Amino acid sequence: MYLVTLEMLAVLLCSSHLVNGGKVLVFPLDGSHWVNMKVIVEELHSRGHEVTVLRPSDSWFIKPDSPHYKSITIKSSAGFDEEGFGSFVTKMLNIQRKDPGIGGGVLVGHRLGLPLVFNVRWTIQGEGHQAIAPSPLSYVPVHGSQLTDSMTFTQRVKNVLFYFFTCFQIWYISDSTYKPFVHRYFGSDVHYMELFQAADIWLMRNDFTFEFPRPTMPNVVYMSGFQCKPSKPLSKELEDFVQSSGEHGVIVMTLGTLVGELPEDVAEDIAAAFAQLPQKVIWRHTGKRPSTLGNNTLLLEWLPQNDLLGHPKTRVFVAHGGTNGIQEAVYHGVPLVGLPLMFDQHDNFFRMEVRGVAKVLDIGTVNKDNFLQALKEVLYEPSYREKMKTLSNLHRDQPMKPLDRAMFWIEFVMRHKGAPHLRTESYKMSTIQYHSIDVMAFLLAVISLILIVFISAVKFLWQKVFFKSKVKKE
Repeated sequence: MYLVTLEMLAVLLCSSHLVNGGKVLVFPLDGSHWVNMKVIVEELHSRGHEVTVLRPSDSWFIKPDSPHYKSITIKSSAGFDEEGFGSFVTKMLNIQRKDPGIGGGVLVGHRLGLPLVFNVRWTIQGEGHQAIAPSPLSYVPVHGSQLTDSMTFTQRVKNVLFYFFTCFQIWYISDSTYKPFVHRYFGSDVHYMELFQAADIWLMRNDFTFEFPRPTMPNVVYMSGFQCKPSKPLSKELEDFVQSSGEHGVIVMTLGTLVGELPEDVAEDIAAAFAQLPQKVIWRHTGKRPSTLGNNTLLLEWLPQNDLLGHPKTRVFVAHGGTNGIQEAVYHGVPLVGLPLMFDQHDNFFRMEVRGVAKVLDIGTVNKDNFLQALKEVLYEPSYREKMKTLSNLHRDQPMKPLDRAMFWIEFVMRHKGAPHLRTESYKMSTIQYHSIDVMAFLLAVISLILIVFISAVKFLWQKVFFKSKVKKE
């Protein structure tokens, strides 16, 4: 099952028909997902909307005080604990997916009778498209299968098996948790996924420079890279370090906002590999200083990722494969070396690898030699940078900035009190109805009946004619 990265906006209606002064209730997910939700919150505030954020009492990233929003702190343990999460990451480095557990914003929005706008890639059942859009298994790969949209027969078999395995996980984990809860508080006739599927707009944090081509729906709005922006000047100290790299340039490494350090032996190997390169390295690392660290490597507890990726001297981005980091790398045209750790990161990097813009390593087997080889390949093989520049140009060539597109649709829902005309009602249909199995069965029954009547009539006439012919002969 996939990590739920679902974050939601429950849009409150303003008494005026105008959007100015609208009220927005935000039910976010903690951690790195709040980083990009915060971009939307700040943009809504800048447009004059009153934003209220629901946050758990143990939230790590979502602060109670902000000039951009009011907060309501819920007495619950739904946030991320920094120390606990660090321990979790250490134990789960080789886990590719985690069980679902978030969905409170949907329930709150349904209870309050509010139109819903999602800031989303995932639901509690997996990738967002799967919940509302046709997803033929012949060319839409199931997430986690590491397949493309061009599959051989064997790969299509694998994709179908992954689909059935996912269905089993949903039945075993999600259904058993959410069904009784929703039935208890919302009625026995309500299926929990219908509450998700009834959302007005799905702001999808990807696009088709990242995702494989697939069917979509009118209420899906793609806003990949909405958090990306032109780089700002670096601090003097950091700029001096970057400029000291000369013609060789700089390598930037960070494993995201949630992971500041790696196991000590892995960090030692990575530092030793960096030390053998002529490039300068800027590495976000909060753990013990590796003994193999070279003079070319600068360790920081925090680094301005977007500004470094946008710097003309940046040559390679070593990353864990979070959606935000990959989208910023695409935006700035920087090729990647991947160290996916968990959740959707393996799948994200697979999409980059098949496009020829990333070299991916297994964190469980990474060592000094294969890490150094991967770095050299991406640094010195021109195709990585050329293909990433092409991907960046495709991503940037849009008639409207992704963040502006997201704002338009949020305000559209506020103006019109929802967007039901864009939402399919197919989710209310059973599987039999959705696939027209009942219609096919009915038509088959009618055809069978006609055939039976026809055959019976022919048989009857034949027997009658044959009988008369026989009587005449006698």
